[in-house]
Amino acid sequence: MAGGSEQSQREVRILPDGAAIAKRAAQMFVDAASRAVREKRPFRVALAGGSTPKALYSLLVSDPTLRGQVPWAQTEFFFGDERHVGPEHSDSNFRMANETLFSKASLAPKQVHRIKGEYAETERAALEYEAALRSSFELADGQRPRFDLVLLGMGSDGHTLSLFPGTKALDDNARLVMRNWVGKLYTERVTLTAPVANNAQLALFMVTGADKALALKGVLEGPYEPIQLPAQLVRPTNGSVLWLVDAAAGGMLATGIRE
Repeated sequence: MAGGSEQSQREVRILPDGAAIAKRAAQMFVDAASRAVREKRPFRVALAGGSTPKALYSLLVSDPTLRGQVPWAQTEFFFGDERHVGPEHSDSNFRMANETLFSKASLAPKQVHRIKGEYAETERAALEYEAALRSSFELADGQRPRFDLVLLGMGSDGHTLSLFPGTKALDDNARLVMRNWVGKLYTERVTLTAPVANNAQLALFMVTGADKALALKGVLEGPYEPIQLPAQLVRPTNGSVLWLVDAAAGGMLATGIRE
């Protein structure tokens, strides 16, 4: 399990349901954005796919108070991972974010950095996206981007981003972005690597559903076995990690703050 220094940077909140998680995450989004603007720099966020993030994105543009608090013109949107599909495909993380968020906010094209999952060769998409990160964050060799906020989910197998159990992208090889063959899904994915997530100011997990309960207990309260449970890899070294989980997903946890 994580030692004291990591534990002090980790917080687990057990909320009633996905709607409560989306509402809390929206406030964290606004807080992170406000901090970036106060420090006179762009707010840079990496988005996740999934139903709970979808509810979050909808809330940010549909709630008048939240919408008014987001510094849209100073925000740059990135993605944590993408499927091996084009931007119009129903499985595309970009398509979901575009339909629920981008198309309803006043954004310039340069504010959205997508992963080009339509390429036949996913390595090309990974290399292009890594180059985009290096350019946007003005990185020198060996540096990693520092996102203000990285949004994350977790699968019932303990994966996060497209870092699946036993896959090659779990290895830290100094890459920012990797293509990752996921045998059980018979597909390629393109994903940020764990060291990038660990360089974020805040890594924010949103986890819902009873099917996640056992894996979540393993990730948060079991031994450190990230090859089996890759979500354990996310332990920011100069930031924090917040787990927002619903009552069903958190039903087996012995720790965490229940609200």
